[in-house]
Amino acid sequence: MQYSPPSWNCNPGIFRVAQNQFLSHERYALMPLILLPNLIDPEQPLAEAFPPITQTWVQKLDGLIAESDKEARRFLRRFISHEAMQRVRLEALNEHTREIQPLLGPIQRGETWGLISDAGLPCIADPGSKLVELAHQHNVPVIAVVGPSSIILALQLSGFSGQQFAFHGYLPKDKDERIKKLLLLEKLSFGAAQLWIETPYRTSAMAEELVQVLKLKTRLCIASRLGSPVPFVVSKSVNEWKKGSAKVDNNPSIFLIYNDL
Repeated sequence: MQYSPPSWNCNPGIFRVAQNQFLSHERYALMPLILLPNLIDPEQPLAEAFPPITQTWVQKLDGLIAESDKEARRFLRRFISHEAMQRVRLEALNEHTREIQPLLGPIQRGETWGLISDAGLPCIADPGSKLVELAHQHNVPVIAVVGPSSIILALQLSGFSGQQFAFHGYLPKDKDERIKKLLLLEKLSFGAAQLWIETPYRTSAMAEELVQVLKLKTRLCIASRLGSPVPFVVSKSVNEWKKGSAKVDNNPSIFLIYNDL
């Protein structure tokens, strides 16, 4: 299948001037580490998820850092041809990576490298933050290209106040520890939304547990399949969840709870 680059509806003249200014190497004493966005759902339209500057950066990459080579290749395939992909070196950064320092070496030698997450934005609930921390320590510039974040989308769609909120990643696997954590988050949710995620196969079980553990007035939002053509977002009190059904499909989901002050 012949590669066909994504198209964006924008003024090419204005964009060309802007991208030339943005990509000018004279702006940086060293080449920057580029934080690139990724899709949060495989069916998400490219033009909806990525600003045009994403493709311009990808076309300039000497290398790409990702959680796995498989995801790196999947990402590159969306923007450049198979032939161009062969020229982009790949490095892994995940929970098994022991030495991060070597990842900065090519950038310090003047090469152009990007960093992606498996989904959404790198460094948000993602091991990439360690590399960015190291880049700052070695005076390597870091720039971020905007893109989709399931955490922020879920907060927007929940109807909960975004003035204060906290994201907690995964909750404990042990049931007793998890319930203890949920009760703590409920106390913290007064005036500050509390967000977390769960593995897709446990989404339904988590929803059922929440309606049993939380107080009736606590507001609960479950946001699933964000970025897809058919997202699922339901936000209502635990009491209302109990009256209906807490059954939800086992899809990647964000859980949020909130109480008014």
